[in-house]
Amino acid sequence: MTKKNKIYFISDVHLGLHPREKSLQREQLLVKWLDEIKPRAAEIYLLGDIFDFWHEYKRVVPRGFTRFLGKLAELSDNGTRVFFFTGNHDVWVYDYLPRETGLTLYRKPVIKNLNGYKFFLAHGDGLGPGDKAYKILKGIFTNRILQWLFARLHPNFALALGLKWSKNSRYAKGIIAEPYRGDDKEYQVLFALNTICNEQIDFFIFGHRHIAFDIMISDKSRIINLGDWINNYTYGVLDGKNFELRSYFPENEKNILRKSIHPY
Repeated sequence: MTKKNKIYFISDVHLGLHPREKSLQREQLLVKWLDEIKPRAAEIYLLGDIFDFWHEYKRVVPRGFTRFLGKLAELSDNGTRVFFFTGNHDVWVYDYLPRETGLTLYRKPVIKNLNGYKFFLAHGDGLGPGDKAYKILKGIFTNRILQWLFARLHPNFALALGLKWSKNSRYAKGIIAEPYRGDDKEYQVLFALNTICNEQIDFFIFGHRHIAFDIMISDKSRIINLGDWINNYTYGVLDGKNFELRSYFPENEKNILRKSIHPY
């Protein structure tokens, strides 16, 4: 019997992103990947923006994603622990997903000890200095009063509005992510560098940027961005004491940025 001893990390699949046909292809591919890792996966971390837009009413949820949700429930039922971090596109997850699929929900960054290493886990949005406009927008989306008011809208109107906003947000920036900005301009890197001044973290694992990178920021600390499943199809895996950033398609390996800010 195969031993469940690996931990997997993935982010930014954006299920539901227009056009529907491509979203369905990504969902089918994601379910195939989950099926392949199922025999070995002890834990799976979904680090945000798994859905391009998600909003739960008390008795209404978005249509679609049946294959994916069923696979999450199957994994949980078979003993794999699944953890879901809300991103900026699926911030309005409440109790439906945890209850129906058995996953554990996180709304904020979490520090965990995994296989003897200290991991800082988060979607990765709004970290570090700057980006004030985005932080204001995030504050609006996470405001409980405004969430309550949005939930008073009819589901047909509210979900159509949310999907339109999400589509415009993604296409306004372009499907292809902005290239790596540089060590002194990447908010996630700056945040990680500042954090290790006060606390030792072995691995920072983020999503959000849609570019895959694996960077040594000290002799003991690495920051990994998981990329996405729109262009890169990348994911992370902790196999015993070794962490690797991998691509589901080997030809995309060239898209992974690996470097050391301070060579050792």
